Amino acid sequence: MRQLTFSIFRFNPNIPGDKPRMQEYKLEEQDGMSMFVALTKIREELDPTLMFDFVCRAAICGSCAMLINGRPRLACKTLAKNMPSRITMMPLPVFKLIGDLCVDTGTWFKDLQIKTEAWVHTNKKFDPKALEEKMDNEVAEKIYEPDRCVECGCCVAACITANIRDDFIGATGINRVARFMLDPRDERSDADYFDVVGNEEGTFGCVGLMGCDDLCPMEIPLQENLAYVRRKMAAAGLKLQFQGVKVS
Repeated sequence: MRQLTFSIFRFNPNIPGDKPRMQEYKLEEQDGMSMFVALTKIREELDPTLMFDFVCRAAICGSCAMLINGRPRLACKTLAKNMPSRITMMPLPVFKLIGDLCVDTGTWFKDLQIKTEAWVHTNKKFDPKALEEKMDNEVAEKIYEPDRCVECGCCVAACITANIRDDFIGATGINRVARFMLDPRDERSDADYFDVVGNEEGTFGCVGLMGCDDLCPMEIPLQENLAYVRRKMAAAGLKLQFQGVKVS
């Protein structure tokens, strides 16, 4: 078995005088070892002060996202056997640092949900006694694809625009909008969506490097969803211009 060397970012902003630094730990590789397992062993056996996030340990919650050898990944899904013997771990950029490898994705995604109005908009009155409306399997599958997002933040961390400007909703925001555009229960028009994402903070802020698509751990077709939303927003913008509505 190999000996693995972990160089891990350490900094607790809540401790006066603490400074950012890299700290090394050594572990013997084990069969099936993931980066989450390695971090747990370090915290339990070598350094109980190490901070990192986890919940499900099964690539469902997205909590353990971090930069592993410079790439945004899920620690629970990244196996030691696929990594070199020296591994660097750092917190995701863009998000507020809590400490060491912990960042506050929760506040960012909460604000995103509000900004994109991520709920079904309908004028239909809810009837709790009514039978559930059936949906074609094909439509349900199209909605399911963008809905697989676990809000880990990997696509945001990989996005050059999100790293430059804090008002950009990123691929995950545009993916969220695509999910509701595909949902026949949502009664918003393209003009309504244009007010949300038809600007530099939304779909037109993307510079097309597609790091989000390359590094999504859930392999969601972010590039396709971005193109879908951008086409609809470009058409909506042209239509609004022809109607005499100023489009910034």
